[in-house]
Amino acid sequence: MTTMSSIIPPAGQLRRLAAAVRSGRITARALVERSIERMELHRELGAVVAERPDEALAEADAIDAAVARGDDPGPLAGLPLLAKDNDDVQGLRTTHGSRWFAEAAPATIDGLVVGRLKAAGAIVVGKTNVPEFCIEGFTDNLVFGPTYNPWNLRRSPGGSSGGSAAALAAGIAPIATGTDGGGSVRIPAAFCGLVGLKPTNGTIGRRVAPDWIDFSTDGLMATSVDNLRILLDITAGPVAGDPVALPVPLPNSQLPTRLIIAERTDELGPLSAEVSNAFHEAAGRLAGVLGAATELREPGFFFPGWSPDEDWFVIAAAEHASVFGRERIERDGGILSPSTLEFLTNGLDVTAEEYLAARRRRFAAVRCLDELLGTDAALVTPTVAASGWMPDGRHNDHSSGLLGAEVYSTAIQNVTGLPAISLPAGLLPDGMPFGLQVTMPRWTDRALLELAALWELAFPWPCTAPGYEEF
Repeated sequence: MTTMSSIIPPAGQLRRLAAAVRSGRITARALVERSIERMELHRELGAVVAERPDEALAEADAIDAAVARGDDPGPLAGLPLLAKDNDDVQGLRTTHGSRWFAEAAPATIDGLVVGRLKAAGAIVVGKTNVPEFCIEGFTDNLVFGPTYNPWNLRRSPGGSSGGSAAALAAGIAPIATGTDGGGSVRIPAAFCGLVGLKPTNGTIGRRVAPDWIDFSTDGLMATSVDNLRILLDITAGPVAGDPVALPVPLPNSQLPTRLIIAERTDELGPLSAEVSNAFHEAAGRLAGVLGAATELREPGFFFPGWSPDEDWFVIAAAEHASVFGRERIERDGGILSPSTLEFLTNGLDVTAEEYLAARRRRFAAVRCLDELLGTDAALVTPTVAASGWMPDGRHNDHSSGLLGAEVYSTAIQNVTGLPAISLPAGLLPDGMPFGLQVTMPRWTDRALLELAALWELAFPWPCTAPGYEEF
């Protein structure tokens, strides 16, 4: 069996760039200037929705002065950082992509993950676009408009962390934050050719209760596994007030010896031929890399007679509606995007009995995957059960409203709290990236990164979309 200590992935750009700043071979100011230039150069992507160039340059100068004095600014010394527009950044407004918060007052403190990254030496240069309240799997809103995928401007980068994913894939900045309440890191990672991790719920503490209480966590996207590793090392850890935060360091764990291969975990219809073919080819390659036995499972095997994906919608919609309340939704909902209003209105219609029944069924979903995975298996599925969609979320010119549940393959990991990673796994026939999702038992986050490192060594992927320069 391959052990964690035997896998040595190549050093990623974060480690290389920060080392260059700390040694004086490059200045933090030069890196920030590069990011500012690329924000302007790639403005057509709609990825960045707020900038702070003057403040960022001043902070870069402070880091360069610290280096000149012989001080160590930290493992991310001088690296430009973009924050998703549901993450607070001191001095910038947090709009959540909504007209309700378009004129919000600037945040007075940094969000937890932003603060941890800044403490490690990163410099916030701006904020990235999101769908309204991060509800959708595409990135478009009535405040800033759509974000486009650098791989194909006629396609969405996914969501809700689509602005961050597009910025990373275009080389606008080396770090961009993401959150994941139903696939919001893994979906855009898959569509933009990145590696994306939804940690075990509790790996990264949550300082404010999220809108989707049991589902949401900060997640990580990067162009390489080593970048993901350093970001997890910096952001992981408990925080006072989070009842599920792991109070001790993440344990080491072993790579899986069994792979449970499934096109879906819910009976939502067959995959398209192109997605099915890409999935089975990639799953076979993963089994070969790991030397693992495989077990095929049909969608109906997992949760016969009920749907955790449908329960996700019930719980998430009800909890989000409760954040704003019936009066505000009914009075001011007319200025929201149609899909947001549909989601929140659906939440208002959920009864207490329906909500509690769905919450109780979570225990059955957790038990199912706990027993299936044991300590030695991983669940392998497509990251997304569709090849993609348009920047405004439509499959074609005739569709509208919320994306259907059948396009998703990421909710069960949020329902159960298990860690999952999306691996770049080649291209679909239309030239767009395909993502392979691997889910493992709780608290095996570091083993997931080791698995990803093996995959990267065997099947390296480009750091940026075609035509874009690595940061």
